[in-house]
Amino acid sequence: MTFSMYAASVPVFKQILTSLSAILDKAEAHALEKKIEPAALLQARLYPDMFPLLRQVQVACDFAKGASARLAGAEVPRYEDTEQSFAELKQRIATTLAFIDSLPQDGIEASAGRDISTSSGANAKQFKGQVYLVHYALPHFYFHATTAYAILRHNGVEVGKKDFIGSF
Repeated sequence: MTFSMYAASVPVFKQILTSLSAILDKAEAHALEKKIEPAALLQARLYPDMFPLLRQVQVACDFAKGASARLAGAEVPRYEDTEQSFAELKQRIATTLAFIDSLPQDGIEASAGRDISTSSGANAKQFKGQVYLVHYALPHFYFHATTAYAILRHNGVEVGKKDFIGSF
């Protein structure tokens, strides 16, 4: 049985980002219903030294677009990180989904043995494609998506595992 780099990446990113967008809808509705300033949820964090919700969503998107681009051998697009509202975060997710949908599936499939670099200088990391995806990109992506979910759940937004997993 062969390992499909595409099946292990793009559909996974799409499933979880789509779910995250729907969770943000629930968070926005929760804030409105409970008369909570949206910024309170957007800046909420699980612990003082952790990123707030806004940054967790941004980084989850960054890992999805970065991993997909690197695996496809494409340039990683840069986002400005200026989002300050639920609508802007949902737009970032939509932009990320459109980008990863635009990448050639065959380029991603051929990436298992390709050399992948994550940055330059002293922080540079080198991987083979499959190791990069399975042991670096996916764990980081899931960490930030899960933390975004956990922040909202901790703050009373009525979401559960089915909301996080979504449909596939």
